[in-house]
Amino acid sequence: MMRVHLHTVCWNDAPRLDFFFRHYAPWVDRFFIHDDGSTDGSAERLASRPDVTLRKLERAHPESWILSAKHIYDTSWQLSRGEADWVVIANIDEHLHHPDMKRYLERMSAQGVTAIPALGFQMIERRTPQAGSLLWRDHPHGAPWANMSKLQILRPDRIASTDYAPGRHRVRFAGEVVLPARDEVLNLHYKYLGLDETFERHRQQARRLGALDLARRWGHKYLWDRETYEADFEAHAGRAVDISSLTDPHAEHPEPRWWRQPGARLTIDD
Repeated sequence: MMRVHLHTVCWNDAPRLDFFFRHYAPWVDRFFIHDDGSTDGSAERLASRPDVTLRKLERAHPESWILSAKHIYDTSWQLSRGEADWVVIANIDEHLHHPDMKRYLERMSAQGVTAIPALGFQMIERRTPQAGSLLWRDHPHGAPWANMSKLQILRPDRIASTDYAPGRHRVRFAGEVVLPARDEVLNLHYKYLGLDETFERHRQQARRLGALDLARRWGHKYLWDRETYEADFEAHAGRAVDISSLTDPHAEHPEPRWWRQPGARLTIDD
């Protein structure tokens, strides 16, 4: 039986955890979650789940929250080597979606694929979704967005190491890198789950940025004022499509894909 593990970080994500588990639990067997001192009950809820291994997020880079998260994403998944057929590396608000993910991963395994890209969408919702929602089904509108097109599903027995860029927008691998011939998986970024709730979350997250993050403008969107934040929301809303209407994401997603560009560097030892 195919086994899938997911590795992520968490901080005060209690309102989003139900959506996260409702999406992933049908096809992920175990979750490795590094909590960064949540104060909203997130850690307690995670600790109560038998399918979660809860760890404390250690700040590997005291001056940078972004690099500390990158360290987790580059190292945590290696705990699944020899235990899982596939690992998923994603944030709590990133819902990797395929209509039949289990069968798709089995097919990719049979074809020798070792790393699977996901086509990015900035999902849009003005109001906080109701409890019990399955987001991809009940809130399917989002704008195609290259910034969220990422490589974050991989074979831990075939990939030796990862070197993600800050934010995981790009990555280079050591090991055997084989991509699928077509891009079928979607990365549904459910950050905008209610305008007011998301803006307040931005303000809270801004306080966690370190001096290096501020100097390099990593996480700069957390520092936006309300006008800039709402303008970004409306810009994405104006380009939003219903992802449930897509019949061929590989052909229909209009944004550039860095892993398909001529000269794209996917391996560390190029």
